[in-house]
Amino acid sequence: MISSLLKVLAAVSFLTFLCPAKGDSAASWIWQKDDGPANSWVAFRKTVEVPVVPSKAVATIAADTKFWLWINGELVVGEGGSAGAPSPAAPWRRVPEIWTTDAATKPRNTWSEEVNIQPYLKPGRNTIAILVWYWGRETLKGTHIDSGRGGMLFQAEIGGGKVVSDASWKAKLHPAYDPESGDTGKMVVAYNVKYDARQDMGDWSAKAWTGGDFSDAGWPAAVAKGQPPAAPWHNLVKSYVPRLIDHGLQDYENYPASRFPFVSDGKTIEAKLPFNRQITPYFEIESEAGKSIEISTDDRLNVIKAYYTTKAGPQRFEAYSWMNGHSVRYAIPAGVKVLGLKYRWMSVGELAGSFECSDPFLQRLWWMGRNTLFVCARDNFMDCPDRERALWIGDVSDQAGYLFYAMDESGRGLLKQAIRTTMAFSDNHVFGALGPLRIRELPSQSLQFIPQGIWQYYFNTGDRETLEYAYPFVRGYLGLWEMDAGGLPKYRSGGSQDSWDWVDWGEKDTEDKKVIQAALYYMALDSARDMAGVMGSAGDTAWYDSRLASMRDGFDKKYWTGKCYSSKPGKLQDDRANCLTILSGLADPSKYDSIVETVLIPNLYCSPHFEWMAEMAMCKAGRHDAALARMKVRYGKQVGMKNLTTLYETFPIGGSYNHAWNAPNTVLSREIAGIAATKPGWSEYQVLPHLGELTSLKEVVPSVKGTIVVDIRREGGTFRLDLKSPAGTRAMVGIPKPTGGISSVKVNGKEIGKAGGNGVDPAGETPDFLQFSVGPGAWSFEAAE
Repeated sequence: MISSLLKVLAAVSFLTFLCPAKGDSAASWIWQKDDGPANSWVAFRKTVEVPVVPSKAVATIAADTKFWLWINGELVVGEGGSAGAPSPAAPWRRVPEIWTTDAATKPRNTWSEEVNIQPYLKPGRNTIAILVWYWGRETLKGTHIDSGRGGMLFQAEIGGGKVVSDASWKAKLHPAYDPESGDTGKMVVAYNVKYDARQDMGDWSAKAWTGGDFSDAGWPAAVAKGQPPAAPWHNLVKSYVPRLIDHGLQDYENYPASRFPFVSDGKTIEAKLPFNRQITPYFEIESEAGKSIEISTDDRLNVIKAYYTTKAGPQRFEAYSWMNGHSVRYAIPAGVKVLGLKYRWMSVGELAGSFECSDPFLQRLWWMGRNTLFVCARDNFMDCPDRERALWIGDVSDQAGYLFYAMDESGRGLLKQAIRTTMAFSDNHVFGALGPLRIRELPSQSLQFIPQGIWQYYFNTGDRETLEYAYPFVRGYLGLWEMDAGGLPKYRSGGSQDSWDWVDWGEKDTEDKKVIQAALYYMALDSARDMAGVMGSAGDTAWYDSRLASMRDGFDKKYWTGKCYSSKPGKLQDDRANCLTILSGLADPSKYDSIVETVLIPNLYCSPHFEWMAEMAMCKAGRHDAALARMKVRYGKQVGMKNLTTLYETFPIGGSYNHAWNAPNTVLSREIAGIAATKPGWSEYQVLPHLGELTSLKEVVPSVKGTIVVDIRREGGTFRLDLKSPAGTRAMVGIPKPTGGISSVKVNGKEIGKAGGNGVDPAGETPDFLQFSVGPGAWSFEAAE
């Protein structure tokens, strides 16, 4: 009788019966007794009794730094948590030691995310298992702020009861992960993975620690470290980015299931990916104990590796520190039986947009640009995934142009996150151009971020709340500039010791910094004026108008040479500076042809960071064919490299082979396909294609209103344009006017002529287009010469 009672009590000791949900959660941050250590992996378990599975059960989870969630042994979240910090927990201030690990000087809040765990629950006993990886360091490229303490918080309402993280959970430092896994250097904050399978806890087996059949009786209880808003995590802020898309374990292109099993001959196995992806590598093997396996990629700049020591018998392993490349390299000792090789690809959203056309070069280039965008997106938009993973706001500004043509809500959320984080960690009106940890002013990138990052985000999403948050910082930053007697802004090299007067890589000694900065300042003022209009800030609008007017009066007097713009006539004819004069509106249209012929066609000085702007300026000047010709010269070598699927940091090749500031997609989508929002949130947009020699073009645009599909074909003297337009939109469609004019126009098979009708409204004519306005739905235009 006593024995039976003891068994019941033992069962109750590890079961939690759901209590009715009352008021706020009592969830605590929990961890092991020690605060760290750095690069530690801590396993958590909790078993709960669920009488009836509800229709929905949403869990809120936060971790310092990354987490993996299993329920009843099934993986629910492949990688959760986000590096960085959403906002300071107190007024932010610059600290003298910008890489100090003293969390008290850098208080920050913590990202959280929500997960619907209902599909994984079952009536009766359920086991929740969470693996948390605490980084515990900061790096030279200051994207992640270290709190100084590892932690995990979980809370979920299941039916009428709650499950919360507290001291009733079990927690154990995972013995197989070695914190001495090898430093990845001063750039990438994540570590290598070093895993000794002889010390595992049944990982990846039927009786793994993540499932219900595992006994955690010998595990210590978790230690509660405080409830929100306890330091050092402070308040929880829900992530703006939906969870990473887990595409599941997939076969490599050259290692399908039919190739297994085989016995390794000791030579490195090169397993090919479809294109350059962020992946976690996986293998299944049979081996004796004590063998060493190393995993890396073909990327010469990749610093992430995985090291695995075998146990005896069949085993499998997935290295959770993601790496990227075109192929994954497995160094497996001779004699080890290889049962399978796979990888897990996780992406920020789906590959939502697409571009097809009759020119294979341009189609492949757009595809390479899209791949580059995706491999440079994870916790934040980054400059590159291998060498830095840093949130340079100039790179983000470049990415912002084409993410609206290639990414879904996840991409828009990631840009929102970048904007809010950058603004939150500003200091004395100076943007954190490499934030949030490092408040480093780069004047050119900071100015670019205003029109091409913040305003472009608002215009493509209609997210007024984020604009309202960012606007005061924009106004404060632009106010730092002083004006000279000629009505132009005084050149600003940066207002702090940690500033960097950098404009672009490109060809040495060709940057016309004075013209570049003045034009970028004008663009920023112009966008800020639009922001003030949305905010209803009439006083600010007048201030912007005054500065814009003084710049228009003084710019030509100081910099126009008669053929182009230059601060040193005869010495500098910079394509960067001159393209900005067109894009900003400082150059009068009467000067466009001279600028294009004198500078933008012959001078190829800029890096990819400015290249797309040079091509956009040529399109704005009406020189679309010249823009495409320049694009083919600049990207010709890369597109011709059939083993390359992303775009290089420099021209023709060099640096990282997947660098975010390549944005030819913006030119192809916005100018060649001619698809662009004309009112905030894509409530109105235009389709004004400039096809040149193209005979067909099809683009899918994942707008905030829904998917837009434009399909164009030219055959003989007939132009056809099919449009699928989502609800809540109005589209202006332009029919290109051939030399001989347009003889007839049909819509959905019925003749409408220039007058419209049949649900189609006339929208006027330009020298290039006959224009019509249509509402949502499917529209088929056909025009004959």
